[in-house]
Amino acid sequence: MPHSKKAALAEFAPERAALAKAKRIVVKVGTNLLTGGETRVHVGYVRRLAAAVSALWNDGRQVAIVTSGAIGAGCGVLGFKSRPKLLPERQACAAAGQVELMQLYAQAFHRVKPKRAVGQVLLTRDGLEERHRYLNARHTLEALFERGAVPIVNENDTVSVEEIRFGDNDTLSALVAAAIEADLLVILTDVAGLCDSPPGENPNAKLIDHVPALTPEILALAKPASSGLGTGGMITKLEAAKIVTGAGEPLVLAGGHDPEILLQIVAGRRVGTYFAPRGDRLTARKRWLAFTQRPSGRIKVDAGARDALVKRHKSLLPSGITGVDGRFESGDLVELAGPDGAAFARGLTNFSHAEVEKFQGKRSAQIAAERGAPLFEEVVHRDNLVIL
Repeated sequence: MPHSKKAALAEFAPERAALAKAKRIVVKVGTNLLTGGETRVHVGYVRRLAAAVSALWNDGRQVAIVTSGAIGAGCGVLGFKSRPKLLPERQACAAAGQVELMQLYAQAFHRVKPKRAVGQVLLTRDGLEERHRYLNARHTLEALFERGAVPIVNENDTVSVEEIRFGDNDTLSALVAAAIEADLLVILTDVAGLCDSPPGENPNAKLIDHVPALTPEILALAKPASSGLGTGGMITKLEAAKIVTGAGEPLVLAGGHDPEILLQIVAGRRVGTYFAPRGDRLTARKRWLAFTQRPSGRIKVDAGARDALVKRHKSLLPSGITGVDGRFESGDLVELAGPDGAAFARGLTNFSHAEVEKFQGKRSAQIAAERGAPLFEEVVHRDNLVIL
């Protein structure tokens, strides 16, 4: 698709004024931007992206890139005409394509002034779910920032299998942004942003400029990807928005054919779709609990317990529990669901599933009479609890 050398300057959006203060930014770039739907990476695009990201660094910001495109690039290297369906073939394409992709990024950032080093960070979901490996990844990214190097993050498709893969780099970018406590996530894609109907089906579709909350009506606008090389679509982008805005940070979804749009975004210009943060910023540990680790089970609570947790910031006691789903042990992550069955919180449980089943609905005095003084009074302590 043709692009202008200089994007037209959009009007200033007051609700985005805080973006000018964003010091740490994650930029996700989709496969179709990098390859144009072909089985090779466009060198010119990578160079323009590097120039825009370099300008942000030169402005005193730290920027990480979450990149797609390894499998797409590997298709060309290994002679595939389209994205292969078999997992081993996709992994082979990722292995070959990742080499080419990183060479292009390294060369592109060698051309900017001042020259910048890049660092490759390959992640899998299980690598982020385990707390110590999550911290190792976070510390690696922090060290790259400290040395002025640009982290280039991708999913480790060469070893991922269906059970542990992120499935798309939109989710990966949101988890990275949460892990490093980024001030802003920008997802660059081949559409202008979120529209009120699919642009490919409705030529009169209108761009939604500002999303103050991810309502059911907004979520209903998403459809899966239809491109041959990409794996995301609007569904995964809204899932990423859930994570980032839930952590208390904004997300901007914008058309990225001209990477200089990044400069307009951080200037608070009205481009793309702005997803407003929901509530206060979560601590790094609570971000990990809320978004990265997957729950081992579910604890059902009554309306009174839900209100105490959500509105009064209390801990969960056995008296408010009405049921248990799944098997878990003390120290595992569980999700909490209200009477309507909807999950509203996650936390680390002090009790196993068997203990919760035994003591649910009982008060502390009853439990002490049956078992003696328990090690913990709370099933989930408020310090180990995050409201979704």
